Amino acid sequence: MKNNFIKCVLLISIAILQACAANQNTINKLAGDQDWPSAGGDFTNQHFSPNAQINQQNAKNLLQAWQYKSGVVATFQATPIVQNGIMYLSLPFNHVAALDAKTGKELWHYTHFRRKDWQMCCGPANRGVAVANGKVFIGTVDARLIALNATTGAKEWDIDVVEAAITTEGQDSLSKDDPNSARKVTGGTGIGIAMAPVVYNGKVIVGITGVGYGLHIDNPTADAPLGAVIGVTGRFGRPGFLAAYDVDSGKKAWQFDTIPASGWEGQFIQKTADGILLNRDVAQEKADAAQYADSARFGGGSAWSTPAIDTATDTLYFGTGNPSPQMNDISRPGDNLYTVSLVALDTNTGKLKWHYQQVPHDLWGYDLASPPVLFNYILNGKKIAAVGQASKTGWFYIHNRATGEFLKKSEAFVPQKNLFQKATFEGTVVYPGILGGSNWSPVSVDEANQRAFVAGIHAPIKYTLHETPASNGKAAIRYAASEPTQDARWGLLSGIDLSTGKIAWQNKTAQPLVGGVLATAGGLLFTGEGNGNFNGYNSETGELLWQAKSEFGVNAPPITYSIDGVQYIAVVSGGNSIFGYKVGDAVLVYRLP
Repeated sequence: MKNNFIKCVLLISIAILQACAANQNTINKLAGDQDWPSAGGDFTNQHFSPNAQINQQNAKNLLQAWQYKSGVVATFQATPIVQNGIMYLSLPFNHVAALDAKTGKELWHYTHFRRKDWQMCCGPANRGVAVANGKVFIGTVDARLIALNATTGAKEWDIDVVEAAITTEGQDSLSKDDPNSARKVTGGTGIGIAMAPVVYNGKVIVGITGVGYGLHIDNPTADAPLGAVIGVTGRFGRPGFLAAYDVDSGKKAWQFDTIPASGWEGQFIQKTADGILLNRDVAQEKADAAQYADSARFGGGSAWSTPAIDTATDTLYFGTGNPSPQMNDISRPGDNLYTVSLVALDTNTGKLKWHYQQVPHDLWGYDLASPPVLFNYILNGKKIAAVGQASKTGWFYIHNRATGEFLKKSEAFVPQKNLFQKATFEGTVVYPGILGGSNWSPVSVDEANQRAFVAGIHAPIKYTLHETPASNGKAAIRYAASEPTQDARWGLLSGIDLSTGKIAWQNKTAQPLVGGVLATAGGLLFTGEGNGNFNGYNSETGELLWQAKSEFGVNAPPITYSIDGVQYIAVVSGGNSIFGYKVGDAVLVYRLP
């Protein structure tokens, strides 16, 4: 009898344990770990999460889970990567840290030593790493691609993507009477890598920046967004490129030059592809073409942001920067292909599939800086595989992903004035200008609800012509400069109805928005501000639901991930010196109580 009782107890216990195990498996399946494996969330770059644990009803309860201080205080733009409970983070000046994503504990730290005397183009910021094949990949401000061991942080290989920097020239071409001649240059033609790499089919893909020749001058005041940018006329610069490297060896697999070997002059078109007059003197350009037949070799075309990849067709999409010299067209007649373009390449070979040039013969610095995003677009009841891009000109463009066909652009998500008007000696105020309507900030797309979310900028820019007088047998030199005006500037966070192109809602912020957005299936939208606010909105209406405050600017793309069934929201907070936002060194992570 006693043995039968013990047997029954054992059977009941086993049944209970099996039920508990089955229940636990169900919990894990429903609310298990969710990574943020690449810069855009996945290869689509949608910056959207299906996780709805944090939602419109409970977002107000979010609390800080942990904070990490790196000790590297400088402009901080990185997107953290989370895989298998570990957060991989690129710091300014290309240092890298691995953290326990649940607690913030540092697991390892890689210190980067830059090449001596290397001129940085655009400051120390890096936008992120890629993690794959047991390695962490980072592109550097001194134009290297480095692979680290993901477990230890030890360097596995280190290659020079560009062998030598371009000599920084130009400021000595300015007249001593010009006020810009004595101002400190903070950026020029130094070549580096800003984008977070992407790894696909055994290749790590990355592009170079800093080839659109222009001199960045110090901010006029501590809180001013960017000082003057001088587009000195001359034979300066080189073509940009996007290239793929073997993940195991670093050996180059292919390279796509953003300036074609021939045909860079294009068709000398008078209007943009969507029909806006460009105010070009095409007759003069054609007359000058023979004199500047080799101008493509100075061509520009930086690659700023992480490509999106269509895995069904092995096609990648990326945007290109302005032509060189920046803002000045005397020495570069023609359309200046493939600058200021959305470009589609074969991921296996790097061969061009199609391109769409938003602004031929650019004179304003209208780089395609915001990363392209892939989504299924509903047009007239039909589903179309599409690629979208938020432009510096202030529109969100939508294209057929397979052909590049222009399908639609949104209403302007920022104010526009004097668009495509040339610089004058008196000065021409244009907005959006060189800072953009949307800068490098990633957008988010909620495909199910056909919504795009864009962090925008209103910052009027004055474009002015200058001319140094001829002297000592030297010809006069004409150049253009862009600089902020004293007009009010602000940010605009927009929800765009993709089906109509209309602005569904819009919120104005005290300062221009730069850093990017995150949307979730919980009906939430997260973004930060230069004043340290980190905000959570109702993505359907734009209503502010939650706000945290950082001591530094929050000017980087937020992410979300889950560990042990708990959803976290994370963002780096380190400001942006170009915009005058307080720099710092923090990673901020939030969760529900």
